[in-house]
Amino acid sequence: MTPVQPTLSVPWPDARPLPDTFFDRDAQLLARELLGKVIRHRVGALWLSARIIETEAYYLVDKGSHASLGYTEKRKALFADGGHIYMYYARGGDSLNFSAQGPGNAVLIKSAHPWVDAFSGPDALAAMQRNNPSSLGQPRAPERLCAGQTLLCKALALKVPDWDARRFDLQQLFVEDVGERPHTIIQCARLGIPKGRDEHLPYRFVDAAYARHCTRNPLRRGQIEGRDYRLLSVSGAQR
Repeated sequence: MTPVQPTLSVPWPDARPLPDTFFDRDAQLLARELLGKVIRHRVGALWLSARIIETEAYYLVDKGSHASLGYTEKRKALFADGGHIYMYYARGGDSLNFSAQGPGNAVLIKSAHPWVDAFSGPDALAAMQRNNPSSLGQPRAPERLCAGQTLLCKALALKVPDWDARRFDLQQLFVEDVGERPHTIIQCARLGIPKGRDEHLPYRFVDAAYARHCTRNPLRRGQIEGRDYRLLSVSGAQR
């Protein structure tokens, strides 16, 4: 696919897309600040949208990161300025990441929740459900539609060949500040990191109000605050 230059004009007058400078910050801070923001992807006449509820931060020096394996043409977005899109295949599906401040640092968008408003209405939600049906071919419940990194990309119709190593395009794909902000953030260890690959690092962040709808509930039975997770006050997060 031939790279397309980002379109600068907003798709509607009061849209509030995040500027590239928003992503030019420490990966953990970016991972926290992305919670509550809404991913918008235009497919045909519809804007498919989802509110970010779970993220994971990765660093160049982190053994669990793709960047730790070194620069390649495929990984070039990880080494670019903040706000580049890095997509890859995981478990047979597509995954979405955004580069952060510093070469090799990025945030994985782990899960989200469908967002319905005046610009992404019931028709958009229905399209997302068609994109990502259950194993029986039935529409998934909204709370399960984007409950995982590959489910999210499937529901939003985000594909590696279309978006890897690109910038945002305000007429096709961007992240918007809609004024939503979590009251409490859960910080815990990332998921699926192999043993010996810095699996202990607490670089996963979850909007506590949506904990039941993320990839794996960090507040599930048996988890203990202070040992398995900690709660962060949003008032302490920087803007």
